[in-house]
Amino acid sequence: MKYEIKYRPSYSLLTVDLDQGDKITAEAGSMTYMDPSVDVKTTMRERGFFGTLALKLIGGQSFFVNHYSGPGKIAFVSAPVGDIEKLDMAERRGMIIQKSSYVASTGDLDLDIKWEGFTKGLFGQGLFMIKVHGTGDLFINTFGAIDKHVLEPGESLVVDNFHLVGFTESCSYRVTGFGGLKETILSGEGFVTHITGPGEVYIQTKNMREFVDWLWTLLEPRIRTFQIRAR
Repeated sequence: MKYEIKYRPSYSLLTVDLDQGDKITAEAGSMTYMDPSVDVKTTMRERGFFGTLALKLIGGQSFFVNHYSGPGKIAFVSAPVGDIEKLDMAERRGMIIQKSSYVASTGDLDLDIKWEGFTKGLFGQGLFMIKVHGTGDLFINTFGAIDKHVLEPGESLVVDNFHLVGFTESCSYRVTGFGGLKETILSGEGFVTHITGPGEVYIQTKNMREFVDWLWTLLEPRIRTFQIRAR
């Protein structure tokens, strides 16, 4: 299956050329265009009703996925402004990714919820990440560009949770505050994740929380003006 990731890193678009018999599964709503020869089937996620419900309510994924079959060309996009990366899951034991990173996949990949309780729960993107395992290609997206780190055994990295995209299951991790209580509350960092290799860590260069805060500084004066005029 031929694919191309265009317009990287800010406005990435995944295009896939499907031959006869080729198939790709994608998150509902991620398709941007396709050839009319491509066949589409929509199904509920294959984890049973309660597993599907959990992915929707906790993991942030949709109830349904779309399965596309060739021949023909199709394109996908997900994040508002960001990059897309292909991960060969045959080379990885499993991946733990943030709930909004999934774009599409090929082969036999399963999405599950990784819940480790409040002692190891991944804060910042919600208490839940999504665990991906199986064989095939996994396409993930980020907000901003992708910054990849390869950790050797025993090597560690501290990552702001709003910048954490995912890491291989071979890594160990723990979530802590940023320094002491004062630093956690006042530093602007909040919770961070300590990740220890061996394995890969994927980080996004932009932060949705900071983007929303910046957008609010532009919108708030106009909203206040509108409220005053409406009185």
